[in-house]
Amino acid sequence: MADPAYTHAPKPAGATGVLVLADGSVAWGRGFGAVGTAVGEVCFNTAMTGYQEVLTDPSYAGQVVTFTFPHIGNVGTNPEDMESHDVPGSVMGAIGLVVREDVTDPANFRSVEPLQAWLAARGKIGLSGIDTRALTRRIRLGGAPNAVIAHDPDGDFDIPALLAEAQAWPGLEGMDLARVVSREEQDEWEGGIWHLGKGYARSPHDPRPHVVAIDYGAKDNIFRNLVRAGAQVTVVPAETSLETVLTLNPAGVFLSNGPGDPAATGAYAVPVIQGLLERDIPVFGICLGHQMLGLAAGARTIKMHQGHRGANHPVKRHADGVVEITSMNHGFAVDNASLPEGVEETHVSLFDGSNCGISIVGKKAFGVQYHPEASPGPQDSFYLFEKFVGMLG
Repeated sequence: MADPAYTHAPKPAGATGVLVLADGSVAWGRGFGAVGTAVGEVCFNTAMTGYQEVLTDPSYAGQVVTFTFPHIGNVGTNPEDMESHDVPGSVMGAIGLVVREDVTDPANFRSVEPLQAWLAARGKIGLSGIDTRALTRRIRLGGAPNAVIAHDPDGDFDIPALLAEAQAWPGLEGMDLARVVSREEQDEWEGGIWHLGKGYARSPHDPRPHVVAIDYGAKDNIFRNLVRAGAQVTVVPAETSLETVLTLNPAGVFLSNGPGDPAATGAYAVPVIQGLLERDIPVFGICLGHQMLGLAAGARTIKMHQGHRGANHPVKRHADGVVEITSMNHGFAVDNASLPEGVEETHVSLFDGSNCGISIVGKKAFGVQYHPEASPGPQDSFYLFEKFVGMLG
């Protein structure tokens, strides 16, 4: 559904950025960060804090994030708030962002670099001056659209060419992005959670249960919370074979979050997980990892209309009716109508009733759709890390 505020909107004076949706709608604004163009899916995030963590979450690969909070970038950026192995020149995480207000100079004692310069160094395009309320309503009504985001300091844009690029992009369905954002080498994880004035905690050297974490596009804070809960963590690439995982002698296996279509990633991930379940190895999955576990157990996944992205999503725990306020970032979900016998739904979204957790009967295996490590977000669900590590003996 086209919005009159965007369709065929004439270029205003001073416009140096533009968002061109695949249906032909055009939103003009002021570009910042990297210069150039990028194509992907436009989504929205309702979090009021943590924009750097959001932008470096590998689960946002192939997406332009619209922030509903109007003031983004005002506290700058710093190396401690990275949530991925992002390096200058990479496109790890979101490809761009859309905001309402212009980014002001940083006003925070932790800031090391302004958001504009940080984005430019990483090839990410920013666009300000956009009516983000209208864009968010558009996504809610019509679903997450494909689009091109572009920034040119001279304001020179070939709209028909940008539209053609947006329309030619195939979309996230059927796209395996986990192999694109995953670590390429095995890594022994070091470091615990962050404390103000102290930085990240050092990894303890006492004997701990060994967790092999499969990286489909993980946020680093997940690994920090596994350490906090009492585990020793080895991180392996997304396409690691079952045989390689078993040679590491894990007490349990963690399945991380990540981007793209779970059905596409499942082509190589599901057989590995099924092999782990057959051997009764404890398994815990988050977000894409939760979806991988669901597929391995015989359920289906579906593309959501608009997805869930933010730090204030209420989730009901079936066991006792407790409501957890959670952090989420996903555009696909396990179809709760497809859960086979032997797979129990443990959590459900109070926004739309979609599945947010499963447990496999007779196995030490469970997953949740949301992010219990938060960063940013509430800490209601840390208990899940303790539950998993408690299964490891």
